[in-house]
Amino acid sequence: MVITYLFVALFLALILYFVYFEAIKSETFINSSYNKRQDLFAKTVERGDILDRNGTVLAETKVDAAGNETRNYPYGRTFSHVVGYATNGKAGLESYANLKLLRSHIFFTEKLKNEFQNEKSPGDALYTTLDATLQQTAFDALGDHEGAVVVLEPATGKILAMVSKPDYNPNTIKEDWESITSEDNEESVLLNRATQGLYPPGSTFKIFTTLEYIRENPDYESYTYTCNGKFTKDDTTIHCYNNDVHGEEDLRSSFANSCNSSYANIGITLDADSFNKTCDSLLFNEKLPYPYISKQSSFHRKADATTSDIIESAIGQGETLVTPLHMALVTSAIANDGVLMNPYLIDHISNVNGDLVESYEPSEYGTLLTEEEAKIMQELMQAVVEEGTGRKLSGQSYTAAGKTGSAEFSDYDDKSHAWFVGYAHKEGKEDIALAVVVEEAGSGSAYAVPTAKKIFDVYYR
Repeated sequence: MVITYLFVALFLALILYFVYFEAIKSETFINSSYNKRQDLFAKTVERGDILDRNGTVLAETKVDAAGNETRNYPYGRTFSHVVGYATNGKAGLESYANLKLLRSHIFFTEKLKNEFQNEKSPGDALYTTLDATLQQTAFDALGDHEGAVVVLEPATGKILAMVSKPDYNPNTIKEDWESITSEDNEESVLLNRATQGLYPPGSTFKIFTTLEYIRENPDYESYTYTCNGKFTKDDTTIHCYNNDVHGEEDLRSSFANSCNSSYANIGITLDADSFNKTCDSLLFNEKLPYPYISKQSSFHRKADATTSDIIESAIGQGETLVTPLHMALVTSAIANDGVLMNPYLIDHISNVNGDLVESYEPSEYGTLLTEEEAKIMQELMQAVVEEGTGRKLSGQSYTAAGKTGSAEFSDYDDKSHAWFVGYAHKEGKEDIALAVVVEEAGSGSAYAVPTAKKIFDVYYR
């Protein structure tokens, strides 16, 4: 009897696992690039289109008179990293949603008819959250500079634009493959800098330093500092950008002016363990809540850190590294009163007749900072635009807020990456948040802010 019960239990466990696998895990295994079953789908289904949120085609399959299929990307380089390619392997959404694009949910009698006639069934269409107009604007705004832009809706997590440069042409990826993957090619054009590029954050990191200072000092509004253009402690001296002298400052003006001296003064007062915990709670040193490939941002202040290390970490230099996606997510959480929504790229999937197959809804990741803390950071980021380093965004039809940064990345020269992270609001339209990094451009106010302004201007026109 015991043996009978044991076999029944094993049988039930096997059935339960089979149901679990079919309902939850099967698509993950099928969608693996190592699974040859996908090749079978491609033999009977014509790869579906990828479209932006308004129905603009971003990727499509062209079939000639002889039945030869060619994957076509109408926007060429503009969506190269986020949409990807489907020749010489796969990347971007072409890879992540490969199985979805090779499924056909037309009526089964139509499928049978196609099979009997040895014809392929049309694959399902994937509608993204991307906005082609906004993507093109971000792409053009970066110009010839290398760097990245991420734009998303704080209230939903929808990614509206994701640009990475240098880029490639997905229409000619097969012909260009050898040259772009050559050891002599140092551009790393296949790397999506928006999600995988690791940069020193420069003064955009003062968002985290400020939040930690506020948490440690309930009387933060009484903070004062007199800036004479530099800060010296022990054997370490740091200068404000362009050696600017900011004079008497409180926390608001220190943040608005991006005063390195004031933030060095703040940095040396912060508790290392508490600072580490704050940064960890704001997505450092962990996988981002992003369903596709991304790198982890890194920050760690050692308890026995040198004065130089402490000062550098407070102003976003030293060993701290971030991805543009990470900075965009934190900025969107601030704009959304402390709540981070899970970022996503796929809005819904329809069959060729427009019938809904699958849809994706906004979902909450969690609270990164309290509503009170978010309101404080919103006011400080608005001060950057109203009276500080982001003044080029003031006086518009929309209200903008943000933080600039100029991140030094070389010990041998004065080259800096230009940063801007921020968000904008206008009645009657969804808020957007963004992160912009322009490699080797110089100051964030001179290069990254104008890039952000072009995006805001087009979105709120």
